[in-house]
Amino acid sequence: MYIICMEQYSLTLQERELFSLVTRASMVNHFDEERLLIDRQIAKAPDTFFGKELLVKVIDRISGAIQTLEREQRANVQMYQGEDRRLVEFTFLFEIFHRFMEEFDLLIIDQIRRDEVSIQVPFIDNAIKTFQERGFTSEQAIQYFANFFQLRRAYYFIKQRLVGTSPCMQRLRVDLWNNVFTCNQLFFKDYLITRMEDFSTLILGETGTGKGTAAVAIGRSGFIPFDIKTKTFAESFTRAFVSLNLSQFPETLIESELFGHRKGAFTGAIEAHDGIFAKCSPYGAIFLDEIGDASIPIQIKLLHVLQDRTFTPVGSHKKIRFSGRVIAATNKDINTLRRQDKFRDDFYYRLCSDIIKVPLLYERIAENEKELEDLINHVVIQIVGVENPGLVKQVLSIIDKKLGKNYRWPGNVRELEQCVRRIILKQDYEGDVFQTSHDPVSKLVDDIRNETIDASCLLSKYCGFLYRRHGSYEAVSKIVGLDRRTVKRYIEKSETNVN
Repeated sequence: MYIICMEQYSLTLQERELFSLVTRASMVNHFDEERLLIDRQIAKAPDTFFGKELLVKVIDRISGAIQTLEREQRANVQMYQGEDRRLVEFTFLFEIFHRFMEEFDLLIIDQIRRDEVSIQVPFIDNAIKTFQERGFTSEQAIQYFANFFQLRRAYYFIKQRLVGTSPCMQRLRVDLWNNVFTCNQLFFKDYLITRMEDFSTLILGETGTGKGTAAVAIGRSGFIPFDIKTKTFAESFTRAFVSLNLSQFPETLIESELFGHRKGAFTGAIEAHDGIFAKCSPYGAIFLDEIGDASIPIQIKLLHVLQDRTFTPVGSHKKIRFSGRVIAATNKDINTLRRQDKFRDDFYYRLCSDIIKVPLLYERIAENEKELEDLINHVVIQIVGVENPGLVKQVLSIIDKKLGKNYRWPGNVRELEQCVRRIILKQDYEGDVFQTSHDPVSKLVDDIRNETIDASCLLSKYCGFLYRRHGSYEAVSKIVGLDRRTVKRYIEKSETNVN
């Protein structure tokens, strides 16, 4: 066995400064403001640079530094030790990732088309060769390649599928990225990349806000190992995410849909059936929508699965291991359900490794008026297949004329999608009059205008509204400037009046 000893080098001061910035950029949340600031430092770009324009400058500067290393024949991680080696490694990885970024994007789109069949990666040989030229081993190359695909998938589903630039949508993207990679990407890579199954997630938000889209962003962004022999990933990411809406099935069937059943387990079970837990792969995630509708007996069974990581099909005694993540969502006020003993505290605590709140469409537009135009443009592209600025302008004009600037969009993004379709069909949309008339905020405004509400009831309803939005007495207390006990009393009065 021969050991090749390479000459050892040290980075220059300028290289160390640049590579330190690149290393920091690699570790922070991609959607966090800190990443934008670091990118501008790397590119030496002014505050006016964003998006692709900024990324081009970032890559140009990093590529220039690496070309210098190549000319001096020191562009190999094996030529460095200690901190310099760490900085060189992260910089090489950053450069390789962006070199193949567009090919990863095409792979994502192609895999979506092919659905559950894991497709071969056409550029894998070139990618492995590039890693090896930088001094990485074949094993490291395969691992990093799988890391890169996970990163790019997460970006695709969080950025491309969740439209909008309002501050609350930016916060949602930060939350989703942290849910996939944690807030410390280096810690995630070293310790948690194959151990995320214990991090269950609860997504909260009103009907039509996009909870399912947020769940898909998490569920399709898990780590999937790469099989170099077949040149495919161990599984298609489209198969790695399975969902079940708990409100769609009667109580007598929900257990079978969750855990499956054996043939003959009950009347009508003429053949065996795999439930959603059996369909979920070790690299995947289960999405339980409308978890607030789950009965107490079902909550107890789900609690046992989360605790023991095993489940038993109906009519069977065989325990089956479950290794995926669990994502749950509800449009109901989870704290109200808990107070009413309709949602078990122990089940809640098993689900709430992370809680993600999806904002209302009205809140998004209030923070950024352009959000409405961006969403309409996205819907138009989905409907007609191409961008159509004229149609977008027409839809915006009719919405402004018919609904005005203060329409609350009670059906959220889902309502907006149907609004665009209605306008295309009829050149008209009157809004959801029924929902708007029952909207608590609209009702409160009407009471104020009609002078039919006293101060105590006004404060009670306002506190109740804030509690439903923020979920804690402390948050409401801070907003209205009252102590926690007083706020609690007003909220309880509000709930009593509603009931």
